[in-house]
Amino acid sequence: MDDTVAEWARIEAARRGTSVSRMLGEWLAEKMRQEDAYAQAMREALAFESWGASSRPYLARPELQEREAAP
Repeated sequence: MDDTVAEWARIEAARRGTSVSRMLGEWLAEKMRQEDAYAQAMREALAFESWGASSRPYLARPELQEREAAP
């Protein structure tokens, strides 16, 4: 670990009234919770089935333009 980073960690831990080890453990636990929440949200988003949408493929640009131009 870079000396500057280690010094900052010691000062920050002292400011918080905790140890560097505990501060790092809390940071890692929070990071883990965030990663787990993101992964869960991604699974839910990918599993989401659209409602009310057609199962047909999207129209190509020329087809859309023809529809817009039609009376």
